[in-house]
Amino acid sequence: MAVPCEGFSRVNASLHAREARSFYVWAWDVSLQSSDVAWKRHGMTTSVLVPDSLAREAEDRREATRKLGYVARAATVFRVDRLTVYPDPDGRGKWESGFVETVLRYAATPPYLRKEVWDRRDELEGVGVLPPLRVASRTGSGSDESGSLRQGIVTEVGADGRVRVNCGLQHPVSLPVPSGMATPSEGERVSVRVSSRRPVRAKIVDESPPGFAVDATDLDAALERDDAGLTIAASRYGEELTVTKLDQLVGRLRDGGSSGSDEPTDTSDGEDSRGHLTVAFGAPERGLPAILETDPPASGETGDDWFDLWLNTVPSQGSEVVRTEEAVFATLAPLNLSR
Repeated sequence: MAVPCEGFSRVNASLHAREARSFYVWAWDVSLQSSDVAWKRHGMTTSVLVPDSLAREAEDRREATRKLGYVARAATVFRVDRLTVYPDPDGRGKWESGFVETVLRYAATPPYLRKEVWDRRDELEGVGVLPPLRVASRTGSGSDESGSLRQGIVTEVGADGRVRVNCGLQHPVSLPVPSGMATPSEGERVSVRVSSRRPVRAKIVDESPPGFAVDATDLDAALERDDAGLTIAASRYGEELTVTKLDQLVGRLRDGGSSGSDEPTDTSDGEDSRGHLTVAFGAPERGLPAILETDPPASGETGDDWFDLWLNTVPSQGSEVVRTEEAVFATLAPLNLSR
């Protein structure tokens, strides 16, 4: 049960604009450095990689933001764990390097935290057109609001094993840090299980919060992660997705490993890569071969030094161009099926 918290100092206002960035961007950076539990959901991780040239053909911020909103919707609908933005400076066009990442971070922020943690920024000029994500809350006992799992931001750390957390309730709540769990830092995101609002009863839990996280890194670094698992390049030059191919892919994801064997793939730290999936996408009129500065895979080839598989998930497309946000939906939908 939450109780009044004593011995806390006021949050320094500079937290809201460290290094000219919003508090939430800084907070997320702290979270990435201090905990990787946020990426894990039932032992499997699904990562989607998109370039920062994703909105390159958009005429204005409003149109560009709308495109990014569709990507965020797809990530939510298909329970993506991590949305990674990789650099494509040659194709970015008129948009600044941090535009795509910032808008996606904002979209991933729960609505009840947006006003508190985001300052006014040029990149967020068009966020009014973002579609609501309506992330499904994983509930415990009770219904709707009771027993719901929420994302919170640690705003203060006390000396008595308690932290104050803003998790969208009427006021930040003081909560004890669970035994065996490292004390989170100011700005770190945590998961809070709310079992009652009046009176407030909540506790910090060692679970990943609902929704997806956003980060930025080079494409090769993202593909080399321990939890990258099966790596797929979504491209019109890839092998056409068929019912037979889909069954094989689903089997590989369920059985583990990139070779189709029943044994899970070993990783450098001994972690089981079973079920992990990474899917990479290109940009409008600038697909993955152009971004990677490599030739498209030859006919009959399925993988290369970059990916386990190049896959065309929109075979016999009726439009000359499939937009990236459309390709994300078209690719994640079949890969989300079960056998």
